[in-house]
Parts: sequence; structure tokens; C-alpha cells
Amino acid sequence: MSYATDLRVGGKWRLGRRIGAGSFGDIYIGITIHTNEEVAVKLENTKTKHPQLIYESKIYRYLNISPNGQAVVGIPRVRWYGCEGEYNIMTIDLLGPSLEDLFNFCHRRFSLKTVLMLADQMIQRIEYVHSRSFLHRDIKPDNFLMGLGKEANIVYIIDFGLAKKYRDHKTHVHIPYRENKNLTGTARYASINTHLGIEQCRRDDLESLGFVLMYFNRGSLPWQGLRAATKKQKYQKISDRKVSTSINELCKNYPSEFATYLRYCRSLRFDDRPDYAYLRGLFRDLYLREGFADDCIFDWTLMRNQEAGGSSSGPVVVQAGPMFPMQQARVQEYQANLAVQHAQLPEMTRHPNQDPGYAAGLNAGTSMPQNQALFQGAPVTGADAGGMDMSGARRADGANPMRIGDVRKETTGQARPRMRLPSIGRR
Repeated sequence: MSYATDLRVGGKWRLGRRIGAGSFGDIYIGITIHTNEEVAVKLENTKTKHPQLIYESKIYRYLNISPNGQAVVGIPRVRWYGCEGEYNIMTIDLLGPSLEDLFNFCHRRFSLKTVLMLADQMIQRIEYVHSRSFLHRDIKPDNFLMGLGKEANIVYIIDFGLAKKYRDHKTHVHIPYRENKNLTGTARYASINTHLGIEQCRRDDLESLGFVLMYFNRGSLPWQGLRAATKKQKYQKISDRKVSTSINELCKNYPSEFATYLRYCRSLRFDDRPDYAYLRGLFRDLYLREGFADDCIFDWTLMRNQEAGGSSSGPVVVQAGPMFPMQQARVQEYQANLAVQHAQLPEMTRHPNQDPGYAAGLNAGTSMPQNQALFQGAPVTGADAGGMDMSGARRADGANPMRIGDVRKETTGQARPRMRLPSIGRR
């Protein structure tokens, strides 16, 4: 047994099996000594060159304090932070598998219904983080997890190791526009402006989400699988392919709402506040037009072992697709838990859409009834996989041929008019 698993954390937890790893440390199951309750425990070596766990724990605690005093939805609670031996340690609520795990479990393709249900909750989570004056800066499937038990249908956002404050939380003064920035995040899902070295803002988190949604639709993105001699060259190839792939090409053969979403994100100027209600409305209206059942049933709850030939009335454990053993174990554990909870879940009824406005956007981060329905998220989060600060992602010639949505006053002299879009989804 390793030294890490011999640790007693905060005098309250003992370490169990390792369940994952982020870019900054390992993640274990933590077992509460007196109650056997399980939590997630994130370890970071105290000798690491750039410690970030204390920063991340402070962001979690800040995000868990809702301005209106209600419980926060979709953000895990930090139970404890401290130092034990040679590790900085954070204990946090334990959750189910990530959307990347579940994507692999579903043979790397989600149905339109599942993508639309995920899109709504993911937009809500990002809106809440933005409403608290932070950018996530590493939006990807690995950083969204499903809940457990009564929260099994809830999407949670995790891993704030790369998060950044984009405005003063009191005055709302926005950070200044800058260029020549290193690429922070995950290259596959990074926005084009991020590749071009432009300071990230709210539009970039949302553009990254657009790439995630098309990844779920398509099974892969056009810039995956590119080979290069160095990471810097690979990131440049990814950037070039993204720039050369039009939105129409990326979203071809899929509902027009996905292209509309990405065009809207790229229409935003640096300090614009996105209309999150409009974006959610795009996908809500599509969901209703498609006539999908209001049942909160995702693809992975329908997956079944074909040899068993069971009923379709509830979730079952199935044989996973191409997946690492750790991923398969996590998904099967989640499926077993979901099956037990299924019969106890109350009937889901659709909750009326609300117009969040700016301050009321906190709706995305406040508690809701357990029988919330389609598109209404409720609280927690567990294991994570961090991003990387990837330098050298700018064009080789140093040029920035494309500044999407930005105004360069020194060349144009005045700001371009903003794109006006209908308020679809508002009531």
C-alpha cells in the first residue's frame, strides 16, 4: 500500500481506491471513519512547482455561497482543505462518472435528446460561474459529472484549477483586452480567439461548450487526431484546422440551432454579457419541436446488455464500449446506483422556463425541488481531470489573422453594431 493510501485526512477520512487523476494530482475515494460516507479526496504534492489546490478550494467555497443564501446547484461542496504529510489535500462531495466516461460507455455517440438535455444544464452551470465573476477556462466533457442518488440526473461542473476572475465582483469592471496570451485550457475545445492569443472572456467558455456539444453529436471533431513533432506544432495544427473549418461545415447534417449557437458566441465582443436565456431557449425549443419525452432519461439509462434482453422501463447495468477499466468500473457503479434509485424517483414534470435576466441568472445556481423536470438542474461534483497551460499556441508568424467578435479601434475608429437576435425561449 502506498504512503498516500495510509494517510488519515483531517482526522476524519481514510483513503480508499484511486478513482482518477487531474493534471495537478490524484483523486481517491475517501471514507468517513465513523459513518462510512464516501467523499472524493484530491491530493497534490506539497513540492509541486505551481501548487493550485488551495486556490481551487477557495473558488469552490466562494461559488458555494449563493448571493441569495440558497443552496447552490451543480457545484460540489468542499468538506475540508489542509496539509497532511507531503500532500495538500481537499475533500469534496463524491459524484458519478464524467460525461466523457459516459460518452465512451455509449459507444462515443449521444442521441439528440441527450445532447439537448445536457446542453441546457451545462449552459446553466456556466452562467452561474460567470454570474459570480469567474471564467472556467477548461470547458470539456471530463469536467462535467453526473450526480448520485436523488441527484443522478443532475450535471455538475468541476475543476476550477484554471479558473480566472474576469471582473470585480462589486463594481463589475471587466478585465482589459489583451493579446499574446498563452493557450490555457484543453486545445481540442479551446475557442479560436484563445488559440490566437486573445485574453479569454465569457464568450470563450460558451464557444468551448459549442465544440463539446458537436463532439457529442458527431463522435469526434475535425481537428482530432492531428500529428506533429512537438506539442507546440500540434496546437498550431489544431488552431489552423479550427480556423479553416466553417461553422456550417462543423454542424452540417445537424439541427441549425447548433450553428446558430456558435455564430452567436462568435458575435459577442470581448466584454459583452451573453444572453444565456436565448441560448438555452434555442435548445429548449428544438427539444419540444422534436417531441422528446419529458422524462429526464439519458442515453446511458437506456443502455442494456443485449444478451439479457430486459425491460426498457428502467436503467440497467450494461457492458461498456471501448473504455479504460477504471472508467468502466465507475460507470457500472453509477448504473447500479441509478437502478436502485430509479423506482424511488418522483414523477418528473416540466418546470416553466424563467427569464433569468442578469442577476436572476443565479437561478442556475440555486436549489430546486427534487422533482424538478426537464432542463432543471440540482446540486454536487466529484473526481476531475484538469487542463493544461499550453504555451506557444499562436500562429507561427506571430500574426492574428482572425479576431472574432472584437473591435480594433485603431483600425476601424468605431465599434461595429451588435448582432440583434430574437429572444427565443423567453416567457
